[in-house]
Amino acid sequence: MAKKKQHHEEHVDEAWLLPYSDMLTLLLALFIVMFAMGQTDKAKLQQMSKQFNIIFAGGSSFMNNDGNSVVPMEETSEGTGKSDSENEEDKMTQIEKQLNDEISKENYSDKIKVELNNDGLDIAIQDIVLFNSGEADVLQNVNPLLTKISGMLQGLDNEIKVVGHTDNVPISNSKFRSNWDLSAMRAINVMNFMVSSGGISQEKVSIQAYGDQKPKYDNSTEEGRAKNRRVEIFVERKYPPKTEQTNK
Repeated sequence: MAKKKQHHEEHVDEAWLLPYSDMLTLLLALFIVMFAMGQTDKAKLQQMSKQFNIIFAGGSSFMNNDGNSVVPMEETSEGTGKSDSENEEDKMTQIEKQLNDEISKENYSDKIKVELNNDGLDIAIQDIVLFNSGEADVLQNVNPLLTKISGMLQGLDNEIKVVGHTDNVPISNSKFRSNWDLSAMRAINVMNFMVSSGGISQEKVSIQAYGDQKPKYDNSTEEGRAKNRRVEIFVERKYPPKTEQTNK
């Protein structure tokens, strides 16, 4: 009786497929990085670095802006490739230019000064623009300007301080007991206008009043006293400027 032939199925070892797949993934990542390094847009390279960190769950960047060193990547704002500090700087710089353009158009260049510094954006408005002498009610004719200033600041998620200042000439009448009172009420009225008519959120605005205690100019001259009688709208930075970060 003939013996039946036994057929043995051969099982192919597929374990090699897993490391092969890993190798293809790494090669793909390598080619993409090499392509990105050949581009001139470093912001895109930095953003791509962030995405690879997510893919490989590394938690920190594997290259810096030059694509050379292994360093933690600076926190970036979604979709821009820039840090929060850089985005804030760009916004404030743009607003500074818009304000100066508007101030020049309204012929207030000698009465309103805008300064962007390491602390924030400072808008100093002489009292003659906003108030009658010795008064704290905001003049009606300046309402459009204050409305425009408020509108420009609405897009910033920053704390805003409205700060009142006076010269060193004492005041004492039925309305105000001192320069402290006058500077405080002026700051309050400007703040109230910016909130009620300018659309600024009341959650991010506050007032300060210094009276004649923080003069910027010489109170011994009429010109100096006129410049010291002012209300400052100060937008505080949330992040240190890029130059300050570099110097640390």
